[in-house]
Amino acid sequence: MCLAVCLTATGCAGQYVWAPDEKVEAVRYVSPEPPSLTLLTMVNNETGAGGHSGLMINASERVIFDPAGTLTHPTFVERNDVLYGVTPSFLDFYTRAHARKTHHVVIQKIEVSPQIAEQAFALARERGPVAPALCANSTSGLLSQLPGFGTISTTFSPIKLMEQFRGLPNVDEQALFEYDDPDKTNALRAYVAGRTAQAN
Repeated sequence: MCLAVCLTATGCAGQYVWAPDEKVEAVRYVSPEPPSLTLLTMVNNETGAGGHSGLMINASERVIFDPAGTLTHPTFVERNDVLYGVTPSFLDFYTRAHARKTHHVVIQKIEVSPQIAEQAFALARERGPVAPALCANSTSGLLSQLPGFGTISTTFSPIKLMEQFRGLPNVDEQALFEYDDPDKTNALRAYVAGRTAQAN
């Protein structure tokens, strides 16, 4: 999966990654939308099994907590599984890269107070790099510490976490299906090429 230009879809799961302050500040994105938490669950189209859990946090800036995530590239600004600079184009890329022939993405969004959003952001930054297969465990563990999320119990299953999140009040849910190449590397290549074209 590793290309000659180091464009990869293999992860730095469990590895220490720490982007410098200037890069984090340079990509900082503040969304005009209300504070919210969005659970992103990748579901196998054939078996219905959960493939991955991630959490988008719209706080004082918008980030994605992507524990043990497998979608990486040197242009991404990451600190230990927290992806910074989640602009609308990055979010579109992230979800569409995971929605492919083999998987779809369930997107569950709930609006929260600014205080809860900031607490989630702080907890994500404190988690450190997450080891493989612990995405749902670390995401559910984070959520269970937040006020109003007491019904979320720690689980290793992305599907069980998705079902628990569905039971929260006022959750907006949608599913993204796409049927392009199952290799995420191709989506990543297209995204990086688009960014390069915009910069020129």
